[in-house]
Amino acid sequence: MSCLDALAEMAPDVVATVVDNASTDRTVELVRQWTAVDPGVKPQVKLVANSDNRGFAGAANQGFRATIGDPILLLNPDVRLRTSLTPLIEACSEHGLAAGQLTAPDGRAQAGFTIRRFPTPASLALELLGINHLWPGNPVNRRYRYLDRDLNREGPVEQPAGAFLMARRDVWEHLGGFDEDFHPVWFEDVDFCERAVRAGYRIEYVPQVRAEHLGGHSVRKLPSARMEQYWYVSLLSYAAKHFRPWPYRGVCLAAVLSTVPRAVAGIVRERNLNPVVSGCKIIRLAVKRLVSRTQPAQRSRRTENT
Repeated sequence: MSCLDALAEMAPDVVATVVDNASTDRTVELVRQWTAVDPGVKPQVKLVANSDNRGFAGAANQGFRATIGDPILLLNPDVRLRTSLTPLIEACSEHGLAAGQLTAPDGRAQAGFTIRRFPTPASLALELLGINHLWPGNPVNRRYRYLDRDLNREGPVEQPAGAFLMARRDVWEHLGGFDEDFHPVWFEDVDFCERAVRAGYRIEYVPQVRAEHLGGHSVRKLPSARMEQYWYVSLLSYAAKHFRPWPYRGVCLAAVLSTVPRAVAGIVRERNLNPVVSGCKIIRLAVKRLVSRTQPAQRSRRTENT
C-alpha cells in the first residue's frame, strides 16, 4: 500500500484507480481496508478487480477507461511518488504526454531505464546477444539507453518507462490505448510511445518530478524461464511491428543465437531443466519467424506465449 500512501502524501486530491490483475495475495482486501481508513484525508480510490490476468496493457487500458480525470498518470504498484505532480501535469497538458524521473531507493536516477530511445535492430540484437551487458558502454547501447544525456535536463524524449507515464485522455483515445497483444508484459509501453511520436505528439521528460522505483514487482513472481520467454515473444513482436523485413530477420537470428547460452545460464541459476524447455520454445518461435516469407500477423502473439 506504500504506492497509495505516497499518493496520499504528495497528491491527495487525485482520483486513483487500482487495477488488480487476478492477484493471489491480499491486494484487493488491503486496498479496500486502505480506503476505509480516514477516507476524508486520502485520494478517492476506485478498485477494479479482474478475475483473470489481462496483462500490463489490458490493465492499463482498463485503468484509463475507469478513471474520470485528465490527464491520467500510469503508475506501477512498485513506484512511490516523492514530489508534487504539478510540473508533470503542466507539461502533459501542453504536449500530450510526460514522464518524471524514476530513482532507485538510494535516490539515484535509474539511468538506462527511466528514459530510452526507441529500439533499433542493432540495439535489440546486441541486447539479445548479451553484448550490452558485457560492454554497457558500447556506442549503440549508450545511445539506446540515453547514457549520453544529462538525466536532470528537461526536454523531449522518445520512450520513458511505462511505470511512470502521464498522458492526456485525447492522446490515449487517438492512439487506441496500449496494444493488448503485447501480453502479458514488455514492450507495450515502447510501442505506445513510438506510435505517439509518429502521430506527432511530444513526450516531455520532467526530471524534477521524481518517484522511487523498486522494479520487477509483478514479474518477480514468475519463474525466470517463463519470464524470459515472455520477454522474447514481446521483443520479437515489437520487431515485427516496427522494423523492415530484413532487419527484423536479423533480430530473429540474434534471438536464435542467444538462446543456448541463456538456457545454460538458466540451468545453473535454477538447477532444473525448465530453461531448456523454455529455450526450445523460443528457438522454435524465432526460427519460424526467421524463415517465414512474411512477418507474422499481430493477432498471433498470445498463442506464442503458451
